[in-house]
Amino acid sequence: MTQLSIPRAILVWGTALSLFLMISLIACILYGLALPSGFEMHRAWSPWLPGFEWLTLGGVLAGLFWSLIYGFWAAALLVPLHRLTRRWFGVAND
Repeated sequence: MTQLSIPRAILVWGTALSLFLMISLIACILYGLALPSGFEMHRAWSPWLPGFEWLTLGGVLAGLFWSLIYGFWAAALLVPLHRLTRRWFGVAND
């Protein structure tokens, strides 16, 4: 099996991580709508997602945008670090 190039691996992992964060955001919004006041998760998301406002279209779109950015930011850091640590520990490529 051949190893993906770093840009390609970042694209794959960035997409996966972004989707994970977006799905988590939507799940937390639905969770907040289903439960009584005081159980919403928006207090946890608000500090991390600039422009996020509870139950506004603009706020949800801002949350989805920042989820995309954070997913690719994590991938851009983790893919090269993963390759570097594999090299340090002598782990063969898949």
